[in-house]
Amino acid sequence: MDNHSHAVNVKIYNHSYSIRANDGNAERAQRLADLVDQRMREIAVGALTSDTLKIAILAALHIADELDKANSRYDELNQQIASKSSELAEMLDQAIKTAK
Repeated sequence: MDNHSHAVNVKIYNHSYSIRANDGNAERAQRLADLVDQRMREIAVGALTSDTLKIAILAALHIADELDKANSRYDELNQQIASKSSELAEMLDQAIKTAK
């Protein structure tokens, strides 16, 4: 293991796992494990199955959906920022030309 990774013991859906925190942030690794555990438990309540693998896959799909939506929103905001920056740069150029 490199200087920035170390093993973290987490519990997800009643199973213990030793995972590597590549960024060295054990608290973040635990928060992510807690998120997966919580999502699996939420899905298990309404699921027609008790198969842990199926519940884990459904949880992964829900989390992937949230990530995809967040990435789309991030891209949208970046486009808005780029557009506004261009608009402001153009206004600044016009102001400078007018001041000369």
